Amino acid sequence: MSEVRTLKVALLGCGNVGAQVARILIDDAEALAARSGARLELSGIAVRNIDSPRDVELPRELFTTDAETLVKDADLVIELMGGIEPARTLIVTAIQNGACVVTGNKALLAQDGPTLYEEADKAGVQLSYEAAVAGAIPILRPIRDSLSGDRITRVLGIVNGTTNFILDQMDSTGAQFADALAEAQRLGYAEADPTADVEGHDAAAKAAILASLSFHTRFSLDDVYCEGITKVSAADIASAKEAGFVIKLLAIAEKIDNSESGISVRVHPTLLPREHPLAAVRGAFNAVFIEAENAGELMFYGQGAGGTPTASAVLGDLVSAARRLVLGGPGRTETTTGHVPALSIDASNTSYYIGLDVADQAGVLARIAHIFAENGVSIEIMRQTIHRDSASNVESAELKIVTHRASEAALAATVEAVKGLDVINSVTSVLRVEGV
Repeated sequence: MSEVRTLKVALLGCGNVGAQVARILIDDAEALAARSGARLELSGIAVRNIDSPRDVELPRELFTTDAETLVKDADLVIELMGGIEPARTLIVTAIQNGACVVTGNKALLAQDGPTLYEEADKAGVQLSYEAAVAGAIPILRPIRDSLSGDRITRVLGIVNGTTNFILDQMDSTGAQFADALAEAQRLGYAEADPTADVEGHDAAAKAAILASLSFHTRFSLDDVYCEGITKVSAADIASAKEAGFVIKLLAIAEKIDNSESGISVRVHPTLLPREHPLAAVRGAFNAVFIEAENAGELMFYGQGAGGTPTASAVLGDLVSAARRLVLGGPGRTETTTGHVPALSIDASNTSYYIGLDVADQAGVLARIAHIFAENGVSIEIMRQTIHRDSASNVESAELKIVTHRASEAALAATVEAVKGLDVINSVTSVLRVEGV
């Protein structure tokens, strides 16, 4: 029998995910060798501080602060440092030295993915990043490979566990945003600085990656409309529930064919009917819902974060890259085949949920309906509730309106025009609706 090849694996970063990757590489070495056709030898772990405490006990001799030397001597490099630099420089160095790279760095891929893809193509090595989008959920490989013979028309995803946990807490307990965030931080679902999650930046980076693979065009973070959940109130959640909806932060990439043709990529709080499959995704779980011309509707669901689940995705990519090195052949990076323009959110088609506090007097509904009609927006549902202020004894009406699908530009213009009516006390909420 021929001798089994040994491949040197360099690990950059040993945080929550990196420590689990190192543990599995050591503990499951025989199983991984059988699956990949080569021994995967963890040659070193590059960290900033060798003495930092870690949840997993690993051999001290594996640790080094010299990441550059470690990378230059590796066959396979796993980058789990995060951030832009030095991660980008180390990945490029690894690629130029002929190493295949596995990364979970969604921020870097969304900002500068094309540069990395081009370097990998030139070097003939594999650049894999399944862990960059939805933790343990195998979503990128099915899009790239299993659906390569189909045409994807739409992707909707809950791709950030922190925001899903917060919104789920608000929905199930009636908690205010600040209280739900504090609970997420207490349980370890949210960082001390949760900005990247609650402002939608993390989901936007993942949306750019999903859109690039789904529509075979390179999209960057600059192409993604991004709106977080910090303005979602307990009153919004309660109103949505009363109307049969749940609020989720969705990453959406869809093909638009109207006056403009292209791809709309956006992240924002969205109302979903409670019977929609994504509405049932609870806690810190993630899910991606895909619509394709031939396959129809597909949903991928699972844990979107955490050391062990995400390590599973990293090691799946590592075994795939190792098998390619054993068998030979060019590396597989991306499937860009052309250029489809990224459209602004104004070109997208959606529905709106609009909450209005209005004067309770004759003709109000007619005036509001007239403005909707003028802007080409059709009303699907309108509910009215009368309120009496106990102090002033003045009655007002609360209107809750759900529109039919229309262009974002038409819907936004309608809301602005309604705000200008003298019978409008306030616009209490404006949220987009999907799945109706």
